[in-house]
Amino acid sequence: MNELIFLVEHAPEGGYTARALGASIFTEAEDLEGLRGQVRDAVRCHFEEGQVRHDPLRVGTLAAILDDVAGHVGLSREQLGVRLFRRRR
Repeated sequence: MNELIFLVEHAPEGGYTARALGASIFTEAEDLEGLRGQVRDAVRCHFEEGQVRHDPLRVGTLAAILDDVAGHVGLSREQLGVRLFRRRR
């Protein structure tokens, strides 16, 4: 696995949660700096040693991620949004 994307949200009871998209990894912490460490630990625990070699954590916004994906598939971000989120009947 080359990359994991985590959805980071404010927890209703305070602090933050992080859930991996496409993998069964979940963690939480009181602040964002603590969450970074918790995410690293959760990834290490989830995979066997040597199975995952990862670069340092990168923090990105949804807009930046959409820009990257749109560029990869040769679309504008607006075109990608229409394709991803249009209503199907």
